[in-house]
Amino acid sequence: MNTGEKEARRIAPELPPLGEGIEFMRSIWALDHSLQRASKRMTASHGITGPQRLVLRIVGRFPGILPGQLADILHIHPSTVTGIVDRLARRGLVSRESDTRDRRRSRLGLTSRGRQLDVTSSGTIEAAVIETFRSLPAGKVRVTEEVLGLLTKALDQVGSPAERSP
Repeated sequence: MNTGEKEARRIAPELPPLGEGIEFMRSIWALDHSLQRASKRMTASHGITGPQRLVLRIVGRFPGILPGQLADILHIHPSTVTGIVDRLARRGLVSRESDTRDRRRSRLGLTSRGRQLDVTSSGTIEAAVIETFRSLPAGKVRVTEEVLGLLTKALDQVGSPAERSP
């Protein structure tokens, strides 16, 4: 019995085992809930949400990145990136410059205020991830990344025409 099953048994001892798939899903939803709570705390303590900070950190590593490229890196819809970048630009943290080859596109960069936030900082989701990784053998981190990557690909296919039954 894994830790999640033990916790489920403690909460509802009369229930049968949930099984690996449901236990893993339960863990993912717990992680998502914790990410949301941590993001709200970061807003209060750092003035920036978790997703905004992630965008800021990536733009800091790839000055001149196109919003579409940023969306691809983050595996999110371009309109979601637009909303995050708009909020960061309004706060004077991210700049947009016209692409010299195609004026319809803009390239993203950090302003001087944005660069001040583009550092490892305690009390952030990133700091929690780094600390967790430090406590694990490198092999476990690689396996975790592999499992999450494969699961992401599988979830991207859920409901696609190839997955639907006739």
